[in-house]
Amino acid sequence: MQVKIADSWKQRLQTEFEQAYFKDLASFVRAEYSQHQIFPPAREIFSAFEACSFEDVKVVIIGQDPYHGPGQANGLCFSVRDGVPFPPSLLNIFKEIKLDLGQDMPSSGNLMRWAKQGVLLLNATLTVRAHEAGSHQKKGWEQFTDAVIRHIAEEKEGVVFMLWGNFAQQKGAMIDENKHCVLKSVHPSPLSASRGFFGSKHFSQANAYLEKQGKTPIKW
Repeated sequence: MQVKIADSWKQRLQTEFEQAYFKDLASFVRAEYSQHQIFPPAREIFSAFEACSFEDVKVVIIGQDPYHGPGQANGLCFSVRDGVPFPPSLLNIFKEIKLDLGQDMPSSGNLMRWAKQGVLLLNATLTVRAHEAGSHQKKGWEQFTDAVIRHIAEEKEGVVFMLWGNFAQQKGAMIDENKHCVLKSVHPSPLSASRGFFGSKHFSQANAYLEKQGKTPIKW
């Protein structure tokens, strides 16, 4: 598995790449790509890290799995390729941005524009088999992405973490809320969005927090 990530990430995560669990994970992922349809395309597995270096991280959004439908996943959580219809959770994210900030619905669901501003769009599991949600869970990705979160939480200060749903909140349990801004709500899925995601105002809260620190707010 080719790990193509910004040098700042490579330096911090090199010890993960050298561990037995990651070598087993890499073998598993290589075999899966050779035998099945896997998303995202192999070259985009680490897109979140290519697009947003460790130094540039201002906001972290934690997802669970890549989308498992053809042509959707592009290596960034909640994001889809240009021209792909918005999945329900992403549509609800854009609805909340409109409620919160008054912005019109964007033409594209490709969130690379956020990543390039310092938003790390991190799925807990970075690969998935086509049409099989959760198929690459408990293979080692979670340990790797826990290490990513730990490095950010321990080495940086004043990062905004958006933890939507129980899964993300459990994953972010290690984050010191006195050192960072931790925003929690239910997941933006249609099953739960109306129970606290809509009206949470996470996007304006994030920008207010960043501006208070003298950082450039995100153009959501």
